[in-house]
Amino acid sequence: MNTEDTNFAYSVRRALNEKLDDLPASTTDRLAAARMAAMKRKKADAPARVRVTRTAPALAGGASGFFANQFAWFNRVSVALPLLLLLGGMIGVYQYEQQQAVQELAELDAAVLSDELPLSAYLDQGFGAYLETREQ
Repeated sequence: MNTEDTNFAYSVRRALNEKLDDLPASTTDRLAAARMAAMKRKKADAPARVRVTRTAPALAGGASGFFANQFAWFNRVSVALPLLLLLGGMIGVYQYEQQQAVQELAELDAAVLSDELPLSAYLDQGFGAYLETREQ
């Protein structure tokens, strides 16, 4: 039912109730009998289906929320802990890779500054190739 139907039903009920006291007794008896017959034929309401996902014990003091179940914190931690460990591992790998890159550049700079490279290496177009062969 939409709001227009509901408003119409209320206005009809109001109009009928206004003249209720003026009706003869025979009419009110027939209306009462018709109402009783209609109520007998009315379908029984279908029982509401309720799906219970889990049971929770009743606690003294009416605790609810996070502290309602003594192991509720464990459920939350069991989801968050692997995610935090994964995030920490990814950060650790990133930091390790960055440190390796810094060490490689430092070794190259140290070799250039200590003059361990021949002068031809500086003039050679294949300087990168020379450095790669030296690392191997």
